[in-house]
Amino acid sequence: MPVNAAETWTTNATLSEIAAWLRAARRVVVLTHLKPDGDAVGSTIAVCRAINKIRPGGAAAWYCGPMPVWFSSLAGDTPAFVLDGSTVPPPGQESEPDAIVILDTGSWSQLEGVTTYLKPRRDRVAVIDHHVQGDADTSGRRYIETSAAAVAEPAAELCRLILGLSSIAELPREVAEPLFVGIATDTGWFKHSNVTPPVLRHAADLLAAGANHSEVYRMIEQQDRPARVRLLARSLSSLELHAENRIAVMSLTRADMADAGGEPGDAGGFADSAQCIGSVRVVAMFTESEVGPNSRPITKLSLRAKNTPDAPDVNKVAKQFGGGGHVRAAGARMNLSLADAKKQVIAALTKAISGSQA
Repeated sequence: MPVNAAETWTTNATLSEIAAWLRAARRVVVLTHLKPDGDAVGSTIAVCRAINKIRPGGAAAWYCGPMPVWFSSLAGDTPAFVLDGSTVPPPGQESEPDAIVILDTGSWSQLEGVTTYLKPRRDRVAVIDHHVQGDADTSGRRYIETSAAAVAEPAAELCRLILGLSSIAELPREVAEPLFVGIATDTGWFKHSNVTPPVLRHAADLLAAGANHSEVYRMIEQQDRPARVRLLARSLSSLELHAENRIAVMSLTRADMADAGGEPGDAGGFADSAQCIGSVRVVAMFTESEVGPNSRPITKLSLRAKNTPDAPDVNKVAKQFGGGGHVRAAGARMNLSLADAKKQVIAALTKAISGSQA
């Protein structure tokens, strides 16, 4: 399927068509976004396992880290490679794929580690995503389900179609369990506003297929390194409140990371912590990163909004800084110092939250 750069970010293929295409492919590479989370890892591992059920050794997942501490436990013996940033494809993966599947993103900014590899192969790329924005020229085939709480929802259906099953509840346990991880983590263990009846039906089907929810919770949420807890303490100690206590701001510097013995992957999910404050409508979490090309500073931004009428659309705010995501959860990588990033984002959030109350 040829790629038309003028195409818009919309679905142009069905999951049945993508499943049939993957079933016919001898070799498949499965990708996701930088710094993969539970939905990204769970969905990619599940799709790999489904393909390898019908064609052993036919699929492998490649990741651009940092990886979560529980990654190896979930991936098990699935062919999975963490790219070191310079070797693409990874050793032993040099043969050309017939198909490339990208899950949980379709944005070039989230595919930095594999952009050079992907661009000449775009006609062999399919994107399956649930975000409201992306770059259509990443792929020739796209299935975008913005109503899904997690990409694991359409990924579960894709796995069912690949395996020729009549129900998601019939998936093998080793396919169902990582999909459950994707749904559980992207819904905040079923407490976020994106939980809907279809989400719970998907989760129930995956449990029926053998996913062990208590073991999954232990694996994902009770495996923190001491450094992560120390970093959480530092981020909470940085708490600032703005706009009559409606905006909460937290931050971590590179010095914080070094002093705590932390790694970039240790700070995920911290933006959720300040939502326990009753007056807060939106949380901004800033993480100072290593300097980028030409010694330009990089600050990572994570935004979380409550499901209230007076909370801002954080996707719109993140887009102002080159990022995006969802109405209630979004982020961006900003070429600004931590101080400048905070100043600009607080101003944008203050304007957005005032507008939401108008």
